[in-house]
Amino acid sequence: MIKKISTRDARFPIGHGHGSDAIHNDPIYSYAVTELHDDKGRIGIGLAFTLGEGNQLVCEAARFYAQRLVGKSIEEIMANFGALQHAMADEQQFRWLGPHKGIVQLALASVTNACWDLWAKTRGVPLWKLLLDLTPEQVIATLDLSYLEDELTAASALKIVQEHQPTRSAREGILKAGYPGYDTSVGWFNYDDAQVRENCKRAIAAGFTAMKLKVGSRDAERDLRRAHIVREVAGDKARVMVDANQQWTLPQALDICQKLRAMNPFWIEEPTHPDDVTGHKTLADAIAPLKLALGEHVPNRVVFKNYLQAKCAGFIQVDAVRVAGVSEFLAVSLLSRKFGVPVVPHVGDMGQLHQHLVLFNHIGLGHDAIFLEHIPHLREHFIHPCKVEGGVYQTPQEIGSSCDLKP
Repeated sequence: MIKKISTRDARFPIGHGHGSDAIHNDPIYSYAVTELHDDKGRIGIGLAFTLGEGNQLVCEAARFYAQRLVGKSIEEIMANFGALQHAMADEQQFRWLGPHKGIVQLALASVTNACWDLWAKTRGVPLWKLLLDLTPEQVIATLDLSYLEDELTAASALKIVQEHQPTRSAREGILKAGYPGYDTSVGWFNYDDAQVRENCKRAIAAGFTAMKLKVGSRDAERDLRRAHIVREVAGDKARVMVDANQQWTLPQALDICQKLRAMNPFWIEEPTHPDDVTGHKTLADAIAPLKLALGEHVPNRVVFKNYLQAKCAGFIQVDAVRVAGVSEFLAVSLLSRKFGVPVVPHVGDMGQLHQHLVLFNHIGLGHDAIFLEHIPHLREHFIHPCKVEGGVYQTPQEIGSSCDLKP
């Protein structure tokens, strides 16, 4: 039984140009942490990701949501978590502050993720194993599928999970082989050209075969020059992605994305405003067969549904520390599976939580195991930092969701 709840405003200045992009020049990587304390001494840890200022507001909102869990057992909570999450998201006064976006949605992510962590710790297994051990019916019971019914009902979601049950064994080899990673840290926006070049060499030496460059400069020629540096160092066989972090207007994106064709990007990420579904559709049609990767700043399942309906997202980057936690992540994964679009998460959690979720996506839902973003800058702050060896995530064995932070 949950006896008490607490929150923690955890901020980690990283400096040295790390984490910089075209919008966020000097980020302070931060977590709004929810802690659920049960009567056995276990603590469920949930994270939502911010860049510093306002993190305390997310903590305050998370405390509001988490209070309703006191006095309940985690098994009771998770047995029908989808309905509970729906009720919390629709709390009338907090809903006005969203709905389903911004501070209140981040707070719900923190609380939801703490629930999943405590559930895995209560059952004594890593989160990925908990997810795989659940029956299809139990998985669906944790989801709020409201506003998706025109594309994904509970019955159709259940069918997707059930259809992939018989073939799981063919995909379980990834638990031993590990899940491929890609290196985001080769090309932060504030790194100079020489540093980008050296970082690419270092990433290749570490075993990575995919890497990402931040673009969105005022001088488009800088972006093109740096993109060609990465391609030159990485070689033609490597997957190279570019990420504009929403910096371009649609006319700018239409121009520069055509020019980026020459370096053959695997995807172009967040080229313009994340709410502009129609703009992304226009861009996707104009630059095909180049693909767009979208979702880092998409706050909820409804907007993801719209992107999938518009058929303009080549990759869905849903982030469980931005949408309403693990449950909404799974809802978006199921929706993406229906549309045949791969899920490659953005990792605001630094890959700690998502290393579990992509294993379930692959084994449980049949998503392709393309790769998972790797950002190493907060490793020292986690009790069980993710292990990436030879460019590959090693399957976590500790119980829970790997989100426990050091004091």
